[in-house]
Amino acid sequence: MNTTLHALPAAVCLAALVAIGPAAAQPKPTAPPPATYELRLLTPETALAAARAALESCRRQNYQVAVAVVDRAGITQVLLRDRFAGPHTVDIATHKAWTAASFRTDTTALAAETQPGRPMSGLRAHPRFMAAGGGMVIQGGGNIFGAIGVSGGPGGEADESCAKAGLAAIKDAVEF
Repeated sequence: MNTTLHALPAAVCLAALVAIGPAAAQPKPTAPPPATYELRLLTPETALAAARAALESCRRQNYQVAVAVVDRAGITQVLLRDRFAGPHTVDIATHKAWTAASFRTDTTALAAETQPGRPMSGLRAHPRFMAAGGGMVIQGGGNIFGAIGVSGGPGGEADESCAKAGLAAIKDAVEF
């Protein structure tokens, strides 16, 4: 006897569909995610080129500054201090760069977002957090490479203008 599905009683067809339905509805197993990933990092030469350009920009404006470039983890790659830059500028430039890299945000924006009474104001209590202009993220080609921090100009806007000169100097090298 040759029986087709449409010739069976509806209850039998429904029972057959219920029996195979959940198995058919199960998601197919996917491959596990890769165990490693690739990461692009700044070379010391590129970090140094950014720092030099920022320092030169500040010198042209008669500012004595320190410039720090950190990798994406916030670890210092390059630190330059002009001969008459104050002793505090070394730590401040490094903290600005660390803050920008850590939060993946320029410090000028963080300065505004962490004002007293703002939801992120508590970040200012972190010992390395520096909410003042002059720290900028180094990014290109969809990657974050690190950050640059400048300290010693007459305010955050001056420091940021020098940091921008550092970024401009390596723009072609990090865009791909």
